[in-house]
Amino acid sequence: METKDIFLIIFPLLSGVISAWITYLFTARSRKDEVMLKFKEEKYANLLTLLQGFVGRTTSGDLKRKFFEEQYRSWLYSSDNVVIAINEMVALLIKERGNTPDPKKGKKIIGNIVLEIRKDLLGRTNLKSEDFTYIDVIE
Repeated sequence: METKDIFLIIFPLLSGVISAWITYLFTARSRKDEVMLKFKEEKYANLLTLLQGFVGRTTSGDLKRKFFEEQYRSWLYSSDNVVIAINEMVALLIKERGNTPDPKKGKKIIGNIVLEIRKDLLGRTNLKSEDFTYIDVIE
């Protein structure tokens, strides 16, 4: 058998194995990214729901405690910008020491948290922190 014949047999086999391996790597990475995104969506949804404990008529010590429990866990999965945005809110709460913060400043800080979460999940967004509005449900 000539060298040319050997290459005609080995080259297609080798290229098939390499392309299968590359496909596997991309599929595995895509699956991992998909699972992580789903996990983050669920956790961020919890954080957003618990943020209600700081706003309007839904202010609640219990919701605040649950928020901070989730916030501690968020250090494991949140982007740096989300952590920084939450830390800004915490700093404002510490500064006010139990008093009600300036509503405009509070709204901006909470809107910034929501915005950073959107950026982490979606990659980018055209919204601004002022676009997030919380509406009290009146019974």
